[in-house]
Amino acid sequence: MYTPDRQRQLFERSKQLLQQQDKVATDAARQEAAALHQVIVYHEWRYYVLNDPVVSDYEYDQLYKRLEALEAWYPELISPDSPTQRVSNDLTEDFPSVAHLVPMLSLANSYNAEDLFDFDTQVKKLCGLDAGVAVQYNVEPKFDGGSIALVYENDRLLRAATRGNGAMGEDITSNARTMKSVPLTAAFSQHQIHRVELRGEVVIRKDRFERMNEERAERGQSLFANPRNTATGGLRMKDPKEVTNRGLEAFVYQLGYAVSEDGQDQLPRRITHHEGIDLLGTLGFKIPREEMKVCQNIQEVADFCREWEAKREAYPYEIDGMVVKVDSLALQDKCGYTSHHPRWAIAYKFKAKQGTTKLLNVEYQVGKIGSVTPVAKLEPVTVAGVSISSVSMHNEDFIRKKDLRLGDTVLVERAGDVIPYIVKPLEELRNGSERRIVFPKKCPVCETVLTRAKNEAAWRCDNTTCDAQVVQRMIHHISKDAMDIDGFGKSYVERFHELGWLRTLADLYRLRYDHVAGLDGFGDKSARNLLDAIERAKQNPISRFLFSLSIHHLGKKASKLLAAEIDHVLDLAQWTTEDFTNIKDIGPIVAENVIAFFAQAPNIALLKELERLGVNLRQTEADRPRAVSADAPLAGKTILFTGSLQLMGRKEAQEKAEKAGARNISAVSSKLNILVVGEKAGSKLKKAQALGTVQILTEEEFVALIEN
Repeated sequence: MYTPDRQRQLFERSKQLLQQQDKVATDAARQEAAALHQVIVYHEWRYYVLNDPVVSDYEYDQLYKRLEALEAWYPELISPDSPTQRVSNDLTEDFPSVAHLVPMLSLANSYNAEDLFDFDTQVKKLCGLDAGVAVQYNVEPKFDGGSIALVYENDRLLRAATRGNGAMGEDITSNARTMKSVPLTAAFSQHQIHRVELRGEVVIRKDRFERMNEERAERGQSLFANPRNTATGGLRMKDPKEVTNRGLEAFVYQLGYAVSEDGQDQLPRRITHHEGIDLLGTLGFKIPREEMKVCQNIQEVADFCREWEAKREAYPYEIDGMVVKVDSLALQDKCGYTSHHPRWAIAYKFKAKQGTTKLLNVEYQVGKIGSVTPVAKLEPVTVAGVSISSVSMHNEDFIRKKDLRLGDTVLVERAGDVIPYIVKPLEELRNGSERRIVFPKKCPVCETVLTRAKNEAAWRCDNTTCDAQVVQRMIHHISKDAMDIDGFGKSYVERFHELGWLRTLADLYRLRYDHVAGLDGFGDKSARNLLDAIERAKQNPISRFLFSLSIHHLGKKASKLLAAEIDHVLDLAQWTTEDFTNIKDIGPIVAENVIAFFAQAPNIALLKELERLGVNLRQTEADRPRAVSADAPLAGKTILFTGSLQLMGRKEAQEKAEKAGARNISAVSSKLNILVVGEKAGSKLKKAQALGTVQILTEEEFVALIEN
């Protein structure tokens, strides 16, 4: 349907059209409208047919709104084939087409509270209500999955269909019957309903999606891109058994059509939308009961939408907004419909989690153990309200697997609305000018030839005196999890290094008060505070010191295990591989790396110099293993903390748990015994509840338990 050249043309034209805002003359409007017709239909094809969009939802909506604006200014531009005169089309030839009993229309979109207030004003005008009258609205999640229409007749599931083009959809009845959330029978006849059509959305739980990808990775299969594509793809699978394996679920959110046996309308106008949804819940359908709210006015609607935008990531299903509906069915009738959407409903869209931009360049950063990390430099793009111009590409394998090239248009996502990530290049938009990314053979800082260990993805610079590594090791050494030198941040390390004051870790403990106090931005008090923090750090337990040395694979846990077995840090210079591996949870890789570190004379000299400067290298009371009695309150238990704790910090809580005999772990699994839940607990709580074997405690219950 679309050649690669044509796709590139339409994508570039889309970007140009997104810049248009002002009203234009008739001839220019006619040309722009024709171009918008073409690009919107193309993007609908990419989204609904291929499930592989090349622009964000926000960008698509802006194109659509621009066409609406042109047609409002110049009604003669409206044609029967305009995208504004029909709904989107996702029909394929894989399944037979069936007609919906009533059209499945799209929704108008809003992105801020102002749009919601404008919607409220329009509703009141359509219903003939005074501006001061409050309209009651129902607000519910806008699930990001695949739309579905379910038809029941004589209380039995007769047919299921995809949304299709709004009038016709694909018959997926056999697949729908495998979904346990879709009742095969429902007692509609008790409500004088003979034939009914329901609207819903098919989704996959986030934790189920993660488990599926873990299983696929173990089998060496390619990973699914995201829950939405996995759900919509599952709807169209030929084998219903495969649909079952995906764990698809269907939320039902609307009674679209209902008639009695003699053909009388059974959507009584005396009930409300939310009462209709409650009715479906009593009949056994999965509805967004807890997530739905009846709001008494539009301000309450706006507040509820903002509340959900803040907590969307903690919700077990992907949602990309909230749907706002006039609750009264009688008022819905007064509002009516356009050919595209109902006038009584609007979608409040959350900030986009994805965006498209250009990959301009790649820079290479050297880490504390010499790992060279490629960092993509992008044309700035706003995703989920944040401007992104740099994204880690992890390693050479990541670049090769995704076939990323300089000049590519790439799809960028903020994973968990926090970490930016390159999802993929848009290969169909390449024009031949793109260049392959050549990973360097030498360190970009010191030009040492890079090496790559067997079974590792990272290329490394083995020159431990490389300036970049020296700086990164010092930044790690002072960090909170290592020596925890309060007030000594990354910027100070970089600044002091540039001044020539810091060349080794030992130099951190040789800083002079008069030098620091004389710098711009310091002064007597801040210089004294910094040096006092350095003095306090000298007395740290050796478990912290060992972790601060940046020995490859020697993490916090392993550092504690080693610290419990030695009197002095230099004792490790005499250890054999067997000495290390005799300790539970210390493996041969950690052993080899620690042995290699202590085998180097410069490292031994550094440790001795640090000790001469007053840094503690002897085991402290905090390093010694605590004897836990068998009757300790949490003896033999594993524990995990989630959410925001109010009575103590996370670190203090973990220490208290260890003293009570528990072992802290980092993730919810079948190995977890206790989950302590603070405020705003998220997906970990949901996962623990789903397991059904985890004891869930409040912070107060945890404190009472360990005190007893």
